[in-house]
Amino acid sequence: MNDNNECVNLNKGKVWLVGAGPGEMSLITLKGKEVLAEADTVVYDALVRGGMMSLIPEGAELIYAGKRAGNHTMKQEDINTLLLEKALEGKKVVRLKGGDPFLFGRGGEELELLVQNGIDFEIVPGVTSAFAASAYAGIPVTHRDFCRGVSVITGHRRSNGCLDLNYKALADTGNTLVFLMGMSTIEIIMNGLLEAGMAEDTPAAIIEKGTTSSQRVLTADLAHLAETAETNHAKAPAVIVIGHVSGLAERFRWRSSLPLNGVRAVVTRPRELSSGLASMLRKKGAEVIEVPVIDIDPIKDNDRLRDAIGMLSEGYYQWVVLTSPSGVRVFFDELMKTADARALSGCKVAAIGKGTGAELEKRGIHADLVPSKYDGRTLGAELSRLLVPGDRVLIPRASIGNKALNEELSKAKNVTIDDIATYDTVYRSAEWFDASKELADPATFALFTSASGVKGFVSAYPDMDHSLVKAVCIGAMTAAEAEKHGMKVWISEEATLVSLTDMLTQAGRELALIEV
Repeated sequence: MNDNNECVNLNKGKVWLVGAGPGEMSLITLKGKEVLAEADTVVYDALVRGGMMSLIPEGAELIYAGKRAGNHTMKQEDINTLLLEKALEGKKVVRLKGGDPFLFGRGGEELELLVQNGIDFEIVPGVTSAFAASAYAGIPVTHRDFCRGVSVITGHRRSNGCLDLNYKALADTGNTLVFLMGMSTIEIIMNGLLEAGMAEDTPAAIIEKGTTSSQRVLTADLAHLAETAETNHAKAPAVIVIGHVSGLAERFRWRSSLPLNGVRAVVTRPRELSSGLASMLRKKGAEVIEVPVIDIDPIKDNDRLRDAIGMLSEGYYQWVVLTSPSGVRVFFDELMKTADARALSGCKVAAIGKGTGAELEKRGIHADLVPSKYDGRTLGAELSRLLVPGDRVLIPRASIGNKALNEELSKAKNVTIDDIATYDTVYRSAEWFDASKELADPATFALFTSASGVKGFVSAYPDMDHSLVKAVCIGAMTAAEAEKHGMKVWISEEATLVSLTDMLTQAGRELALIEV
């Protein structure tokens, strides 16, 4: 009890102000990623891109508090109060802010109420768009041959409508000038600098949606900067860079040379499988949004699988057939409860494709058979030719497994097939993902690696027009499921993630999204 006989909350939570970075998901700091992974509540703003949401743990409370000029979902005072209320509930609260929380992010204001109420907090700095967008545009904000320093200025008007800047002081520094939130005042900024004596031919650049797949770089001299913005319909969020270093953008541009620059990819694989594909796509320049539409739910108290593993250890089976990376993980998780990989020493192992084979190799096992075509029918046909009468085959896989595999295996004479369900495929949706809006974007593709992934997507977002979806698929069955729902389809040449990525590149070129 305190002096006023009021109850003291001894279970206060904590607030982290985390800079999400400039837009590209991989530019969040390691500390920011760690903090997000433990959050109970995440309060995020309009500049936090969709890809960042995959870092937030399932079950965390998501609260959108986006603010754009003239359109505030939540007033600043209400955000401050919200952070306090959630902390008083004992929550680990992350305030996720675009860029850096202390650079025009009003982070200091959000701390005041927390300090007054004795709430613990931490600041996790972020990569500011002032420097990141410039770097992604090939503009070094400092260069010994061109400037003495860099100044970062807000172009946002004060509450009285004025843009209170000392243009003479800015012009006289000789610094590179980087304006944030300046698109609505670009003409005022331009005229102010010209009137202060800055040369009309001073190079300048507008970097729209910097570091994202939608990044666009417009260059002009200072005298024509506002005209260039208007002619090209430049919009926020954008960074304005004024100074001689802006003239280096064409020489140093690098982002536009990446093979998937200009493309957004929605990865629909289960969360535990998506990271490899997402990383591959990001390295090639794509902006990636991870939206798992299916979950892998291992069947609990699976007596059939447990008994089969016991018989496997006794040499009962001649073949074990694994049809997905998830199937490998679930099978080995159960195997390791009562035995280990030596239980497979008396049999051979078949894997449906390279991905499944790679998951096996993590456990020290090379597949004895990988079919020439990575699908159930081909696997069944090629394995059936290797079986001899009396062989026994164990197939631990999803409860909705492909029937074609068993149809082909049944053609072998006097063969026992134990097809055991080891996990269920559960459809899910991400409430933060606006599928209709995101996939209507001409630059956005959905990537599907299984027919169940397509079914999961349709189930998760049943009300959208699925003909808007540009689907890049692995395998004929996946493609057929996508076409059933009216999606525009591209099929990878091979059932591998590398081939899937190559087909995404081809699709981007066909739609003129990627420079050839």
